[in-house]
Amino acid sequence: MKTKIILAFVVFTLNTYFIMAQEKIKQTAGREQLGTFAPKFAELNDDILFGEVWSRTDKLGLRDRSLVTITSLISQGITDSSLTYHLQSAKQNGITRTEIAEILTHIGFYAGWPKAWAAFRLAKDVWAEEETGDNEKAAFQREMIFPIGEPNTAYASYFIGNSYLAPLSREQVAVSNVTFEPRCRNNWHIHRAKTGGGQMLIGVAGRGWYQEEGKPAVEILPGTVIHIPANVKHWHGAAADSWFAHLAFEVPGEETSNEWLEPVSDMEYNQLETSK
Repeated sequence: MKTKIILAFVVFTLNTYFIMAQEKIKQTAGREQLGTFAPKFAELNDDILFGEVWSRTDKLGLRDRSLVTITSLISQGITDSSLTYHLQSAKQNGITRTEIAEILTHIGFYAGWPKAWAAFRLAKDVWAEEETGDNEKAAFQREMIFPIGEPNTAYASYFIGNSYLAPLSREQVAVSNVTFEPRCRNNWHIHRAKTGGGQMLIGVAGRGWYQEEGKPAVEILPGTVIHIPANVKHWHGAAADSWFAHLAFEVPGEETSNEWLEPVSDMEYNQLETSK
């Protein structure tokens, strides 16, 4: 119970950080399409509606604004390119394929069944990539609130297998969601710091491992909290039979740096998996 409370608090806090960290919305569609024909309308669309109203994320987050906008458009029977645009924005703002299906079903009872059908046709195209892409990866994404993010190419040389990185906040405390495909793990490494420093991990979805040098490995499940002291050699990654994601919190410190070391060998990893 205590772990669940901690995880719920962290999710709430991260969502708050994420909203506060949003950059001001930049929109140019008005000027591009109506700039010479209706310059004032274009200005109001780009600078006021999007530049000011949508950008007030300290009052209402982008995800909630997408929900309100989608509901308003469908209720009016507007299922043209403007709804497609806002469905695409909703996806970018964190609404998953499972959630949009439930949202449109709910709207159908209040706004009308034909309107919901029309919206579903557009939504299927917007979220089609999740249906036709990597099924396991798409299914795993639907398990968790945080995005998988982009391929972790900048650190690929320090990982065995494919990993993905989704920065969630760079304000106050640096937080990222890190996703590992099955068997993927990072190299042994050390978070160096003169004072403070280190890292904290919280399991988000799937099953993974954490191990400090000279100690037994620890299984990470959703809600598991791992405290990694500074200057301790360790590694973490996915189990052999599961995708895995954890939040990574960078603990502030003095003179902090990462020291990447040797890979976790297949022999080390396989022994770990067969002994569980």
